Amino acid sequence: MSEKRQVYLIYGFLESGKTQFINFTTSQDYFKQEEPTLILQCEEGMEEYDEAELKALNTTVETIEEYEEFNPQTLLAMEAKHNPDRIIIEYNGMWSAKDIETRLPDNWEIRQQITIVDGVTFETYVANMRSLFADMIRNSEMIIMNRCHDVDKLNGYKRTIMSLNQSIEVVFENEEGEIDLPLTDEDLPYDLKADPVVIKPEDYGIFYLDVWDNPDRYAGKRFNIQTLVMKEPSLPKNFFVAGRPAMTCCADDLVFMGLICKSREAKHLENKDTVDMITTVVKEYRSDYGGEGPVLYAETVTKIPPMKDPVVNMV
Repeated sequence: MSEKRQVYLIYGFLESGKTQFINFTTSQDYFKQEEPTLILQCEEGMEEYDEAELKALNTTVETIEEYEEFNPQTLLAMEAKHNPDRIIIEYNGMWSAKDIETRLPDNWEIRQQITIVDGVTFETYVANMRSLFADMIRNSEMIIMNRCHDVDKLNGYKRTIMSLNQSIEVVFENEEGEIDLPLTDEDLPYDLKADPVVIKPEDYGIFYLDVWDNPDRYAGKRFNIQTLVMKEPSLPKNFFVAGRPAMTCCADDLVFMGLICKSREAKHLENKDTVDMITTVVKEYRSDYGGEGPVLYAETVTKIPPMKDPVVNMV
């Protein structure tokens, strides 16, 4: 048995389907093992665990009812009691997930973090509990949205989710299983057949997310776009970062949605300049990205007056 305890964190609000997901996962052949598993249940909904089935899987459930009890001392006591090889945490959706790692023992190693979402209540939770939801999404490698009935809204849901975590894998499901959700050119608010494609200031957030999600769709096309300039010292003198600040959660939670841009005019630009560009998108490897990504090759870069509101509102 390894010294590190492997931890799987399952986030989601009450009745989102966390227990159902854990029940299903633990019963699958790929997840079964002889060593003991401990499930920490931090809130109880309508779905329950089958004690007989869990016993057959060498799995035990412990309940933590109060946020203050979710601390290294309590968790180490449960570890000593059950000596599990791995731990599955069904986290309480009303508890902050921002500092989750500081509340785990040092020898507990997070292996995977997944958020489960009910498609029926998604908009309500985003509107009323966005900060809590945002912390779950930022921590997770995957989000599974079940009970998806209104397929027409799913592309918008995906953009909202990816504004919080660009690298997250998004899975939509209905009663029949996973939904294949291709985003077509017609779903976008700009015409990708135009030359250049005009990206209106209010559409920058959609452009930014989709060019990362579908870089091949944009590669080789010319765009007219207005952005702010961010001078990054680590870049060569003929490069800068073109982008806009985005509000993904609240006014105090801004991220810069930026793309690396190559231009002969870069040396004449100052930090926070506002520019209007004609640029081509090229998909290429950049160490700054840690892999392949969209790079802007600007034909023209013209300084323009500051935008009235440069912040992209993704809320």
